[in-house]
Amino acid sequence: MRVLVIYKGQSDYTSTVDGFLHDFEYQTGHKLEIMDPDTAAGYGFCEAYDIVEYPSIVALSDDSVLQKMWRGLPLPTISDVSYYVQ
Repeated sequence: MRVLVIYKGQSDYTSTVDGFLHDFEYQTGHKLEIMDPDTAAGYGFCEAYDIVEYPSIVALSDDSVLQKMWRGLPLPTISDVSYYVQ
């Protein structure tokens, strides 16, 4: 399973997402993958999975099939996301 957080680093919600990422790692011991939608790879990923709202958290299976997506604020709970982290 792969879990990504897609967000822009210089936004009004950046501190909220950074706090979530810190708390998630502290509580679960796992780091979530971060992707910037303004990069070439990020743009392609967002286009492929129809991500148009930031921040978004995406859970993908090992074969890249979308399992769950959370869009915008408020962010999901850490326990909701940790279910998809293996």
